[in-house]
Amino acid sequence: MRTKTESIFEPYTFRSGLTINNRVLMAPMTISSSQPNGDVSEDELVYYNRRAKSGLGAVVTACAFVEPLAVGFPDSIGAESDERIDSLSRLAKSIHDGGAKAILQIFHAGRMSNAKLLNGEQPVSASDVPAARPKAETPREMTEAEIEATIAAFGEATRRAIQAGFDGVEIHGANTYLIQQFFSPHSNRRTDKWGGDVGARMAFPLAVIESIQEAVAEHAENPFVIGYRISPEEREEPGITMDDTLKFLSAIVDKGVDYIHASVGNFFGGSIREDDPRSRVELIQQHIGDRVPVIGVGGLQTLDQVKKALEVTPLVSLGHALIMDPEWLAKVKGQRDEEIFQALHLSKKDKLDIPENLWNMVANAPGWFKVEE
Repeated sequence: MRTKTESIFEPYTFRSGLTINNRVLMAPMTISSSQPNGDVSEDELVYYNRRAKSGLGAVVTACAFVEPLAVGFPDSIGAESDERIDSLSRLAKSIHDGGAKAILQIFHAGRMSNAKLLNGEQPVSASDVPAARPKAETPREMTEAEIEATIAAFGEATRRAIQAGFDGVEIHGANTYLIQQFFSPHSNRRTDKWGGDVGARMAFPLAVIESIQEAVAEHAENPFVIGYRISPEEREEPGITMDDTLKFLSAIVDKGVDYIHASVGNFFGGSIREDDPRSRVELIQQHIGDRVPVIGVGGLQTLDQVKKALEVTPLVSLGHALIMDPEWLAKVKGQRDEEIFQALHLSKKDKLDIPENLWNMVANAPGWFKVEE
């Protein structure tokens, strides 16, 4: 008979040959705690090392921008220049020293950025269509030369991750950022080879995957994973539908990625655009789970929730749970899961190794985290 936590602590080997020692990863979360130039800060290194030490299989970092116009948050990690390799090396080492594999998430914010973050430059996107949100700036449509340069920038960021000692990269194709903007009928109104029907709108993301794979083939001497994070649907009309995403996932998997990482707020939640209660994560698993591992995420905080999720997907990632309690997995392994913090305890601020910028975000945003004294 399987013990209460046995499935969590089974190793997993990806198709690239990289093995993680259990089924729990740290989800990528924006922490806005880097230096203004994109170098990682000491607070970040402590934050990641502390959580890696709990026994996680892998840590997926906050998103790192791949070129200057890719910045989407203040004080975010840079992977846009060879000048960042030393910084990235420190980040990878901090995670490795904690005992986990290190995966760098790479992205471009596209129209979700703004001129203030871009030092006065206008944000860019697939088309000059602003996001459907308050105060969204109208982006400039990218030229074909800029598109090709951005595709190459993802490959170069991957090379830097390899040289810095990371074990993989995760392509951030979710959360309405540039890669998703090219796939979305809301933000991509192009009539050239980078736009059109659902198949044509896959061209940019698939080219990004190819650029990254070429960098891995040329520079990686050890197993190196390539993951892809995806948001299944958009609320906008026109917007990405679940049917679109299932077609897209088949094409992504055909490219040979190591995993698909769902990006949803609730692992067992239904559609955000129609009356369909079926879990988006479960639909993804049913569609491609026999071909590539799916990492499930979304509101997983208790051991029972994680166990239930692992009955659906072979891997899970934790976000809020690891901010609130860096020792989440260590407590589970020690059969002390009843001691796991289920809220952000203000009285424990000095014991959680949360960078000040992140602390201010999570402690002061109503309804985002459960906050207790």
